[in-house]
Amino acid sequence: MLNRNKKWLISGSFIFVVLIAGCEQLGIDWNSNSNNEQENQQIEESVNNEETLNREVEQDENNEVSREETDTNKEETEEEAIETVLQRDENGLVIVPNPESIEVIVNKERRLPEGYEPPDLVEPDVEFHAGEGDPKRQMRQEAAHALEELFAIAEKEGIELVAVSGYRSYNRQEVIYNNSVEKNGEEHANQYSAKPGTSEHQTGLAMDVASSQRVSVLEPSFIDTDEGQWLDENAHRAGFIIRYPDGKENITGYNYEPWHLRYVGKELATEIYKQQLTLEEFFGLFNE
Repeated sequence: MLNRNKKWLISGSFIFVVLIAGCEQLGIDWNSNSNNEQENQQIEESVNNEETLNREVEQDENNEVSREETDTNKEETEEEAIETVLQRDENGLVIVPNPESIEVIVNKERRLPEGYEPPDLVEPDVEFHAGEGDPKRQMRQEAAHALEELFAIAEKEGIELVAVSGYRSYNRQEVIYNNSVEKNGEEHANQYSAKPGTSEHQTGLAMDVASSQRVSVLEPSFIDTDEGQWLDENAHRAGFIIRYPDGKENITGYNYEPWHLRYVGKELATEIYKQQLTLEEFFGLFNE
């Protein structure tokens, strides 16, 4: 019985030793596989990092090229804009790039493009001195509606106005200017009449306005009438300014014209009225 137990003990010990050895061998294999997997992961991560770095470098290069192209396009656009703004005619006058803007500035140094005609001329529904169908009854649509508003405000406050002269074509202005030169001389004409292409009337945004009782009074003394005084103090309420104010002749280039209204919109008109400026001063187009 004892010998049999010893045999089982020896046999069990041998099996145990074999199992231990086998486990150790398996352990070595597992560690080896684990190390191989870690090395493979590290290599794969390294490859991925390199690919990511290459993509970032490529993206940076593309971004740099894009920035250079954008800067080049911006410079070309700015140069084209400057070129457009400074475009001049054969007499050195600036050709305005925005003839249809209600803020366009036309004067002795800034002229409308050749052949310009406003695109939306209409007749405002107000009292006119000129007969039906006369082109000088016309204004641009926005300005025409504003003139109707102005006349309505005036009527409510007991002021009777009459519209005298609005739109004038290039050809019509040429006739007026040449007649003035022939009658009064060029120096006088330049003080009271615009050369063709430089007249505010051609923009369709201007209207000469008078008293309905004294239509013929388109002269500085118009300011002494109730209507002249009222326009001076209230034209901005409908978006108009007195385009050629008293004491600003050296800026506008024209003598005082209290009858000459120019539409610029209510916001701008109010600012100009409050600050007592000309269009040239407001937009920084006058150098003392």
